[in-house]
Amino acid sequence: MNTFLNYLGIAVLFALVLLPALLGVVRERRIDRELREAERDRSTRPPRTADAARPVRAARRPYVRSWARI
Repeated sequence: MNTFLNYLGIAVLFALVLLPALLGVVRERRIDRELREAERDRSTRPPRTADAARPVRAARRPYVRSWARI
């Protein structure tokens, strides 16, 4: 019985050490799958219009003197 508990304890410690690594591998595979699906979806989508390709320009704020520059 003592040998069984020793093996069980080692197995539990081994699982606790490997669990974060295994969760990381599963997460990486999920992210890779989502990126592949997004790339495949992007290649099959029709091209955008010319208006959508125009960059958005931010309005320039007028220069206001700071109290530190007086």
